[in-house]
Amino acid sequence: VGRPKSEVMAERILSINPECKVHPVNLFYLPENADEIDLSQFDFIADAVDTVAAKVELICRADATGVPVIASMGAGNKLYPERFRISDISKTSVCPLAKIMRKKMKEKGIKKLDVVWSDEEPIKAQGLESENGRNTPGSLSFVPGAVGLIMAGHIIRKLSRFA
Repeated sequence: VGRPKSEVMAERILSINPECKVHPVNLFYLPENADEIDLSQFDFIADAVDTVAAKVELICRADATGVPVIASMGAGNKLYPERFRISDISKTSVCPLAKIMRKKMKEKGIKKLDVVWSDEEPIKAQGLESENGRNTPGSLSFVPGAVGLIMAGHIIRKLSRFA
């Protein structure tokens, strides 16, 4: 709609509950600008970052501050939202992003990380090659939304001590 997602989401949250405290930040999180966000102010982090370097930076900084994280793994080129689940990163399989992240977390000394992942093999999309010759992942509108709901449920259960 030609507006930053952070502002649109803030408006949506306030339309649901005007008493919420919402502080939208319009920032593409990268290691180079990670200092702009003080992670220690958060109770929980829902990581849906798309780039591996930024994802690793966010998780490492959260770990250093003691803020819990749930990270989404690959939702691109997936068709079955019901195959997503929550587990520790060490229990993942099939997901190419989870494989990379398992290696990076081990290198960084992160021993535990809750993730949302799917055991569904990503489909091979035709005609979506980028300039570097790789396939650009695509997603169906309902798959990332389902992942977000799974993450939200996890966070609410953890913060309310039901998990």
